Amino acid sequence: MLRERSLITVSALIAGEHTKKLQYHLNLAREKGLTEDELVEVITHLAFYVGWPRDASAIQVAKEVLSKLNK
Repeated sequence: MLRERSLITVSALIAGEHTKKLQYHLNLAREKGLTEDELVEVITHLAFYVGWPRDASAIQVAKEVLSKLNK
């Protein structure tokens, strides 16, 4: 349940273009069991619904967060 809640939260933050809060919630989503592939997939999928500018902002935040986690 917490895993799905994190996925919904990340999606809502991307849709609302709340990139300052996105970094924290992407980290939390990983802690709750979401994989990097799943997070990339949701960001990619949302581009069609929230628009490219919002999605591009989310991609930049995700790149920073995921690159730190992969080190």
